Amino acid sequence: MTLKGKYAIITGGAGGIGKATAKLFLNEGAAGILLVDLSEKNLEEAKKELADKRIHTHASNVSKPSDVKAYTDKAVALFGQLDIVFLNAGTEGVVKPLTEYSEEEFDLVMNVNVKGGWLGLKYAFPHMQKAGGAIMITSSVAGLTGTAKMVAYTTSKHAVIGTMRVAAKEGAPFNIRVNTIHPGPVENRMMRSLEDQMAPGAGEQVKKGFESMVPLGRYAVNEDIANMAAYLASDNAKYITGATFVVDGGFSA
Repeated sequence: MTLKGKYAIITGGAGGIGKATAKLFLNEGAAGILLVDLSEKNLEEAKKELADKRIHTHASNVSKPSDVKAYTDKAVALFGQLDIVFLNAGTEGVVKPLTEYSEEEFDLVMNVNVKGGWLGLKYAFPHMQKAGGAIMITSSVAGLTGTAKMVAYTTSKHAVIGTMRVAAKEGAPFNIRVNTIHPGPVENRMMRSLEDQMAPGAGEQVKKGFESMVPLGRYAVNEDIANMAAYLASDNAKYITGATFVVDGGFSA
């Protein structure tokens, strides 16, 4: 029960990693969780799947300041405090050479992945400065290296690290810890999208190629990422901030 009595926000909460993390947080004793996602329908399905009265939902576009302020204010109104924020919302964008990327496609990814993370920090910090807490931002192994034909996603996931390091420095005086999590390929919707874009109609072959590059021989499952999020959210990680945590089965080694 490493999160007993703690209250959390999870963005991207209706996705695979978001739901797995919420489930683990509940099992670890979290007193309340606000799931945030773009789709009200997907949030309702996630809430039904988790089937726990401690789960609350709020539909928001994480790239809009008014939406981010609204979900943060709702969490504080519901719980009276904010201990954990998992800024997990993200989008993969399209797979194409950088010369063929449109400005609109680039801006969409940057707005969700980078601006969305910054806004989450901006509105969470004032509520966490009294008692401290833990903030995790989902980056990627793509934030540590380059990936051809994924200029927006790769750029955004590198940028997240800079955002985290600034937030870790500014949060430290208030005991707000901020770290990034870097998944490798994960068995979920995002990887299906990337596989199909990389080789339309032959996504399974792309998957096999990626798996052959993972020393542990498989994709991560959502729970692998949730385990890292739960650790960083807990007091077991109370001396850890400003760091990058890779969960990729050795993919980036």
